[in-house]
Amino acid sequence: MAAHLKKRVYEEFSKVVQQHPHEEAPAKKLRLTKPSKSAALHIDLCKASTPTDALQYLLQFARKPVEADSVEGVVRILLEHYYKETDSSVRLKIASLIGLLSKTQGFLPDSIVDDVINTLNSEKSHQVLAQLLDTLLVIGTQLPEDTSLRLRLIEVACKNLADTYFGVRNKCMQLLGCLGSVDKTLPKDSEGVASGTGPKDVQSIVSDYFGDQDPRVRTAAIKAMLQLHERGTKLQQTIYGQACKLLCDDYEQVRSVAVQMVWVLGQLYSESIVPIPSSSEEIRLVDDSFGKICHMISDGSWVVRVQAAKLLGSMLHVSPHFLEQTLDKKLMSDLRRKRTAHERAKELYSSGEFSSGRKWADDVPKERVDTMAVNLIDSGACGAFVHGLEDEMYEVRIAAVEALCALAQSSPSFAEKCLDFLVDMFNDEIEEVRLESIHVLRQISTHITLREDQLDTVLAVLEDSSRDIREALHELLCYTNVSTKECIQLALLELLKNLSKYPTDRNSVWKCLKFLGSRHPTLVLPIVPELLSTHPYFDTPEPDMDDPAYIAVLVLVFNAATSCPTMSALFSDHTFRHYAYLRDSLSHLVPQLRLPCGKLSSASESSGPASSLESAQQFLQESLSRVCTVQHLEAPGAQDLLDFTIRDLQRLGELQTELAGAADFCATYLRCQLLLMKALQEKLWNVAVPLYLKQNAMASAAVRQILEETYKLEFLYSGLETRQVATIHHVRLQAKALQLVLTARTRRGVEPLLSVCEKFLQEVDAFQRLFVTELPHFQDSFVEKLLDLMPRLSACKPLDLVKILQATLRQSGLLHLKLPEQIHRASATIIEPTGESDNPLRFTSGLVVALDIDATLEHVQDPQTWVKVQVLYPDGQSHVIHPKPGDFRKPGPGRHRLITQVYLSHSAWTEPCQIEVRLLLAYSSSASRVPALKAPAWNESTEGLPSSESSIEGTIPFSKPVKVFIMPKLARR
Repeated sequence: MAAHLKKRVYEEFSKVVQQHPHEEAPAKKLRLTKPSKSAALHIDLCKASTPTDALQYLLQFARKPVEADSVEGVVRILLEHYYKETDSSVRLKIASLIGLLSKTQGFLPDSIVDDVINTLNSEKSHQVLAQLLDTLLVIGTQLPEDTSLRLRLIEVACKNLADTYFGVRNKCMQLLGCLGSVDKTLPKDSEGVASGTGPKDVQSIVSDYFGDQDPRVRTAAIKAMLQLHERGTKLQQTIYGQACKLLCDDYEQVRSVAVQMVWVLGQLYSESIVPIPSSSEEIRLVDDSFGKICHMISDGSWVVRVQAAKLLGSMLHVSPHFLEQTLDKKLMSDLRRKRTAHERAKELYSSGEFSSGRKWADDVPKERVDTMAVNLIDSGACGAFVHGLEDEMYEVRIAAVEALCALAQSSPSFAEKCLDFLVDMFNDEIEEVRLESIHVLRQISTHITLREDQLDTVLAVLEDSSRDIREALHELLCYTNVSTKECIQLALLELLKNLSKYPTDRNSVWKCLKFLGSRHPTLVLPIVPELLSTHPYFDTPEPDMDDPAYIAVLVLVFNAATSCPTMSALFSDHTFRHYAYLRDSLSHLVPQLRLPCGKLSSASESSGPASSLESAQQFLQESLSRVCTVQHLEAPGAQDLLDFTIRDLQRLGELQTELAGAADFCATYLRCQLLLMKALQEKLWNVAVPLYLKQNAMASAAVRQILEETYKLEFLYSGLETRQVATIHHVRLQAKALQLVLTARTRRGVEPLLSVCEKFLQEVDAFQRLFVTELPHFQDSFVEKLLDLMPRLSACKPLDLVKILQATLRQSGLLHLKLPEQIHRASATIIEPTGESDNPLRFTSGLVVALDIDATLEHVQDPQTWVKVQVLYPDGQSHVIHPKPGDFRKPGPGRHRLITQVYLSHSAWTEPCQIEVRLLLAYSSSASRVPALKAPAWNESTEGLPSSESSIEGTIPFSKPVKVFIMPKLARR
């Protein structure tokens, strides 16, 4: 019976197994978790035996990042220890940490608000209470849309306004300024603690603390009101009187913010009428606030004076007579309105008699003036800018000059009146003030015309030893109008003196005279015979064309002749020859002239710059469209078409400077495609590698050149959009794929390929992540085919991956290039050294000699970081120098100037040799024009990030090399 039962059980079990042959026991799923931050913090704090130990653990914890999902648990642990802790310094640190944790990206702090508010009720330490309010401020700013939370926090702030500690009241003011709103009144019970009155709005509560006994609270109250204004709340005009009283506060910080408050109210209620104290007169509020801010120019603190001067420059709606009064130091009699002579005569006539002198005090003024009420210091707008320009602190003088510039730009009449004051600032003892006054006069030059005495003062600055000052003055003279021909002669004479004293200013002086001549053709015409030393009857000697001073005179005359056709009749024969020479050698300084028949003429005039530019743009687009047909041609024909197109684009860039950047960009891109096409030709891939080692070396060289060109395309051109950057990265990806295929064909074994293949797949994945929005434009391209095969590529062997890449490269076609609106190529021109001198720089071997470098940079982004100077010695040594940030100037948009010194040193030579100096543009893939990922660290720490120097991957030469003779000689014994 037992045997029969066992048999039955075995049969039933066999049936179950046959019905479910593939079922297995369910596997247990593992979930990886990170160590709990809150548990670790709890253990550390429990280990602390003294408050000092607890502080150390909290400081160590503050340096570690915390994930968003762990923040709430950490805050709970901190609050738990907060209630247990008796030391106020530890509680203060815990409150600070809770505020920092509330800023963690991805964490919503509304879950901890109630706990933080509850801690306020039991806290006795004023410092800890202030820190808890600061934490609530952080939480409130993180949740700006939560109206109920905002009202709760405002209520908390109002309840704590009666605290005796200034820090608590300060934080309450910040809470009201950041979270308060004027739209709703506050509950009666919340404000009863603060003021003991009925319901008020936030502005009324804040303004009540304008008169707080502590200056720090008064400052915080005004800042809170200003913050309400910045958030869109319209301030009430009633606080204007309180703000004006605070201008006389004993403390500098209060006066500084009070000036801002008066300025804000003056802008908000500019047309409102306010009475003048101790007078029956009324004026506009903007004029009254302007006068009060002008009075602050004489404040005892230079910080307040700077603040007042800066704010004056933005008050553009002031009445003209108030504005002009700032340039006059004469005070009104006891600051009252003066009666006209007619009014005084009428009053005298109505009295019926004149003073006979027989009666005592019969001519006494009818209006008694209280001598104690007359305040001669409260001068309002009288001479405010005069005081500012004569201030002992150069910061105040600079602020006053900038304010004058802003007001003069909006008022031509005021610009004429302040001209003398600005010209006087050219003689300031501080270089920065002189430079700023020159820049300011340049900005208002359209409203003014210099007299001869003013021009004489301006030109005296040309003797300044500072190169920046001289070049700024040259720039000023380019855009200044002068009144007489004597002014032209004076300017030319002083510029020629400048040229002889500082020969390195040659290009700047020539440019200045170019604009001076084109702006004043009628003033140059009468003095042309004197300038060119011509005579109506006698021949004069021909001047030397190598003389920079003579070239400067010709530049002035030829530019004036552009708008004065009769001037060419005064030229002698050698002047026409010199014009033809300069027109070819200095075409950027000498314009094209209409010369009389039979005289030398330059190239025939074009039909018009606009039409030529349009035809050049059309030719560029047609060239790019023609290249798209390459895919349908055989290899030789396609290569020839690319060759011809590249040649045409290079020539187009030379002829049409406006399209030089776009043409060079397209030519470089097509050169990459041509190199890729040649490297993928049939005979290289259909024959065994040992038979075609030469072709394999050519393909490797082509890959290296393509990679170099793609870095030039990405970092040497500005104005690129994301689509163009994606196209460049696509070409680079093709080159790296070809490099991987060549590596596989020349190396034996699979091991060396594993890391290379893995790195390539990572780059394909990075391309997909960075340019996910541009992928629809890459149809039938190399990268699209790779992304379709990505699951297969990730799982296959290295040799299979190489075969797939080889086939995909051969099948992918040319990707069409779409140009953005404007492309500029970064370029640099080294002005000094010129490389023309045969006299070597001699110095003792082992020591150094300084070589002055002066270069202009065009369309270079962030030159302080990426521009380097390379010095190449005859023995092959190369030194790369990083100029200081202060060596770069920015004279205009898209332009930079590099003025620096390079120190040379070498061992002794037997004879002089040339070194090469050039400028390099460094690049790094981390600085690519691709949106960068933000660091997620909650404490915003930057420790461990690589510096810009260590992240540089390569350099691109972008200037022509200049050769300089040097001669290191042996030291004398």
